[in-house]
Amino acid sequence: MSQLEVNKIIPQGSGTALQIGESGDTITLPSGSTLTLTNATLNLPSAAVDGSSITTLNGSNISSGTIANARLTGSGSLTINGTSVALGSSVTIPTETRPTFSSVTPSTIENTQYTVTIAGTNFVSIPLVTAINSTTGAQFIADEVSFTSSTSIAAKFTIGTDGTYLLYIENPDGNAVQTSAVLTVSDAPAWQTGAGTLGTFSAGENVGTITITCTDATSFSILSGALPGGLSLNSAATNATITGTESGASSDTTYNFTVRATDAQAQTADRAFSISISTAISNSVRWGF
Repeated sequence: MSQLEVNKIIPQGSGTALQIGESGDTITLPSGSTLTLTNATLNLPSAAVDGSSITTLNGSNISSGTIANARLTGSGSLTINGTSVALGSSVTIPTETRPTFSSVTPSTIENTQYTVTIAGTNFVSIPLVTAINSTTGAQFIADEVSFTSSTSIAAKFTIGTDGTYLLYIENPDGNAVQTSAVLTVSDAPAWQTGAGTLGTFSAGENVGTITITCTDATSFSILSGALPGGLSLNSAATNATITGTESGASSDTTYNFTVRATDAQAQTADRAFSISISTAISNSVRWGF
């Protein structure tokens, strides 16, 4: 194999075409070499440039990379972001306007039909809104979506499965945003103990243990009113107890109070109760002769 080493090859006469090789020949640029085309015209009619990441241009193949300040000529075109660009011409590529997400209110809902307000930007009337279970991938499309503005929409969901959910918001043009797990679906606390009186006790009496029950609750507290003196509410999961020895009542008194049950997602349920304290003398006295 012969070898020719030169620094420059210039065709004879300005504007003269220069041909390297003939049909069927292979022109090889070794690995590590650089082909620079500065403000030049590159014609590739049915040719091939070997390399990785091959891109087809006008029926020819060229390896991906950068040709600085060069022109691709021919009768074909490129498609960029859905826009056709003729070779040798220019075009302004339209930018995509995607919706964004800021917040959802409330962030915890029950598994009955519930409406949430979603804040963000670039909403278009009317988006498709879907809740996606973060564990199972189960999808729940919103029953209704109301468009308020480009920064606010309302979505009404009926989600029967407790869990955390991602939100997928898609505008009519297909642009969309998917959030992290931002929505929690949870059963609210449900009272099992009926409202009303919890019993009547004598003044100074130890009331023993009075139990009140609310499913899904993790804590209990007195929301309003007060227990009789000497009694206390002891909070626990699912149920609470009232214990102690009454003190302080000087006359028959009914104590009204409201207990609030709270679950792990801060959902609450309130119930009104009462306890009566009697100071009447229950002993009878008999006289004998």
